[in-house]
Amino acid sequence: MTQDPEIIARINQAQTKVVKAVFPGETNHYDTLFGGVALLWMDEVAFIAATRFTRKKVVTVSSDKVNFKYPIPSGSLVELDAKVTRVGNTSLDVAVNVYREDMYTDERILALHGKFTFVTQNKVSVK
Repeated sequence: MTQDPEIIARINQAQTKVVKAVFPGETNHYDTLFGGVALLWMDEVAFIAATRFTRKKVVTVSSDKVNFKYPIPSGSLVELDAKVTRVGNTSLDVAVNVYREDMYTDERILALHGKFTFVTQNKVSVK
């Protein structure tokens, strides 16, 4: 990762956190969050972080290593935390951690994580 203070500041400024509640319409026959819904939410928050970093039009070109560690039951809170991890000439990577929280206790666990790559037609720059 870069040591450029301007890029580091921009990465910190672009970090994005979103909290959602898991409702029955978003769950499967095991009453846990559909994997596809989780991927949608992850791509969305990663897109927001990438856009906040670049302030350009970006598109997702890949998702990589999405690891589902723990199921997320209906009635849970979910916090998605996206952070830019790599900046290239026309692309950047965003890591997303998804935390499962019990609504009525302090239980919080990293349920899944993954990496998303975005590209833009123009050079990614901070100036």
